Amino acid sequence: MIVLGRVVAPYGVRGWLRIHPFGDDPIAWRQMPRWWLGTEAEGTRGWHEYEVGGLRAQGAGWVAKLVGVDDRSAAERMDGWYIAAPREALPGTADNEFYWADLVGLAVENEQGESLGKVDSLIETGAHQVLVVKEGDAERLLPFIETVVKNVDVAAGRIRVEWGKDW
Repeated sequence: MIVLGRVVAPYGVRGWLRIHPFGDDPIAWRQMPRWWLGTEAEGTRGWHEYEVGGLRAQGAGWVAKLVGVDDRSAAERMDGWYIAAPREALPGTADNEFYWADLVGLAVENEQGESLGKVDSLIETGAHQVLVVKEGDAERLLPFIETVVKNVDVAAGRIRVEWGKDW
């Protein structure tokens, strides 16, 4: 399962959910007729499948309607749940677009060929995403922007960056 976002609050009284996407294209989620929701504690066996009844921008965020979640009480029970989908259900990506799950675990090296560690996770800052790169006890935060990230080769398991080892 690839985690795509999180339910952050109920919206209204008819079961709509305010969601926080972990990425920049939640509109592409409309291509998926079903989403899977669950809590982190439930692990991979605890995902519940829902048919998507609606998805739209609302103010500065997004709201979604799931079939069978028909009132505020049902929506409140889903507060904090993660939204996911199996890899094969995900919409395709364009060139130089990646799902975060594809980046986690990739080796990161600078243009001098020095290893900086592996991608442990990503952070959404509002301005851009940030790679959390760990090497032993050391942790580096690298902005996932064009001037820093020079090449991502998922097949080779490597990200090449313009970043000094001692930065």
